[in-house]
Amino acid sequence: MTEPTSTDENRNRLQNASEMCSVHFVVKKRVSKPRSGCPVCVSLEQFGDRWSLLIIRDMMVRGYRTFREFQNAGEGIATNVLACRLRKLKTHGIITAEPATQDGRSIHYRLTPKGIALAPVMLELLIWASRQEETAAPCGFVEQMEKDRQGVLNETYRRWKQRDTTPLIPPFPSPTKTQARRKSR
Repeated sequence: MTEPTSTDENRNRLQNASEMCSVHFVVKKRVSKPRSGCPVCVSLEQFGDRWSLLIIRDMMVRGYRTFREFQNAGEGIATNVLACRLRKLKTHGIITAEPATQDGRSIHYRLTPKGIALAPVMLELLIWASRQEETAAPCGFVEQMEKDRQGVLNETYRRWKQRDTTPLIPPFPSPTKTQARRKSR
């Protein structure tokens, strides 16, 4: 390598080197191709694991929007799994992340139109599970939702449009370890 002949040439080389060092390479994660063209398969690959569905439930009917709220929802999700699922849901366009208006350091997650379109599916899952398995959902509550599906969906959509975080459905109590042991006997 030869010495630069002028100060300007040296400055140009330093400028180029500096610019090369400041270039940030962003590697975009690939969204994996679906295993088949089946609509159920495509859906499950986007949001089909239990944690993603519980995050969607919490956003949709409990008004949760922060990492801490999801983590304290009572399901016992690990922080690394929660971060991964939030990232996955965002990648698939089911949720967005935006800085909180009161505190720019905090991130608020929100369902996108694609995400809120899952409301009928979530409602049917709730009703189906309550009819097929023993759950902590009060029977009267589920019966009321079953009779007025459209009213529940309309209220869900209204809350989403107005960014209303008032819970639509209260958290159901988790069974204690003692209750779980009694059931298994």
